[in-house]
Amino acid sequence: MSKKSKPEITLNFNQGWQYAPAPESSDHIRLEKKYGHFINGEFVAPASGKYFTSYNPSNEKPLADVGKGDARDMDKAVKAAKTAYDKVWKKMPAAERGKYLYRIARMIQERARELAVIESMDGGKPIRESRDIDVPLAAAHFFYYAGWADKLEYAFPGRTPEPLGVAGQIIPWNFPLLMAAWKIAPALACGNTVVLKPAESTPLTAMKLAEIIRDSGLPPGVVNIVNGFGDAGAALVNHKDVAKIAFTGSTDVGKIIQKAVAGTGKKLTLELGGKAANIVFEDAPLDQAVEGIINGIFFNQGHVCCAGSRLFVQEGVADKLIRKLKDRIETLRVGDPLDKNTDVGAINSKEQLEKISYYIGLGKEEGAEMWQPSGNIPQTGYFCRPTLFLNASQSHRIVQEEIFGPVLTIQTFRTVEEVIEKANNIPYGLSAGVWTDKGSRIFNLTGKLRAGVVWANTYNKFDPVSPFGGYKESGFGREGGVQGLAAYLKI
Repeated sequence: MSKKSKPEITLNFNQGWQYAPAPESSDHIRLEKKYGHFINGEFVAPASGKYFTSYNPSNEKPLADVGKGDARDMDKAVKAAKTAYDKVWKKMPAAERGKYLYRIARMIQERARELAVIESMDGGKPIRESRDIDVPLAAAHFFYYAGWADKLEYAFPGRTPEPLGVAGQIIPWNFPLLMAAWKIAPALACGNTVVLKPAESTPLTAMKLAEIIRDSGLPPGVVNIVNGFGDAGAALVNHKDVAKIAFTGSTDVGKIIQKAVAGTGKKLTLELGGKAANIVFEDAPLDQAVEGIINGIFFNQGHVCCAGSRLFVQEGVADKLIRKLKDRIETLRVGDPLDKNTDVGAINSKEQLEKISYYIGLGKEEGAEMWQPSGNIPQTGYFCRPTLFLNASQSHRIVQEEIFGPVLTIQTFRTVEEVIEKANNIPYGLSAGVWTDKGSRIFNLTGKLRAGVVWANTYNKFDPVSPFGGYKESGFGREGGVQGLAAYLKI
């Protein structure tokens, strides 16, 4: 009896695994058709009566109309914050302030599913990132700073910490809910009141956070949220009753803000652009490094100021690592942010996609070798393929300038001294990554890389306990950890 020959199985990794759609339901979320501002504990219409529309970048459909704030709205919000500070918040026992932060953290957890879906719909990031990173970290920041509220004298022993007053805060579109928590929680823990301006393209989770703040019973005026564009932000920066400005966003806007507050006595922290170096040595765990590289630039569409957008690989393993990296990128799924199988979601806006496309074209013009994976991407919405530029050089603009998209430049190096010089030879200094088996090499590089955060054998790991901030044109000051308290105190 003849044996049947076994069928030959061929796996084509370049085509990726085929997954059935697994979209997260949006039936449970509640979005109003129109949002104004959150001022003095109430949702109010904009003084101008004007609204703008927030769109879903994955399908270009409108989500809600949002109030277009101006100087009148900001003045009303700052006055409400100042009244709340003078009459209620700074007089409240610190332990009681901490209870409010703890309550807000618990309510974020309770509404986590709704917040995650809205974050992905409004911002375009994959639901896995919103669900597993953004929302849990937002709650964690409120939990962490709730614990510090009545322990400030232990954070600064032998000194007398006092709150500043009204803190004006302006946040970007890449981590809308997390950035709001990142800034509001330490400000409140230190006894300040807040006026927050969200990014105009991602205002909806800030409005949902306003609902949580209202429902938590936080005294009216302690937190105020005003939507709008750059003119609304400028009105907040220039308001005479604002004692502190915290800004996360572009370096160009950060420079304008720094000039505006010069000589006013206002405290200022800036967390600006980045162009992080991710450095892989010959003795690194290559498979682990590939996952870290992917996590550092592609899972978040490159929409992170600390994205590892410059890859440096030691020559001896360059060919092997690049081959592994290409194989891994071929398996990434670009598509619907609400699909739990999606790895790379939508670019936040048409304008941002145009900027990324410009830099991709520029990279080709500059002579770098471009590589993109095969496969289709959605034709509706704002999507971009993960992109590698091989044989890049320090003089290329795609190496020097922040792109804020899923674009990775790759260079090789031979010695530690060479890669340190290359890594530091840019205007930015926000973050970096080092992949090596030698602990001594890690400590050597962390002392010489001009970056506020250096990850070792991992990338894009965040915790409320760890301070975050940059050098050079990446800004100054630290947010997170005990160090993040100092920015909101007179010490």
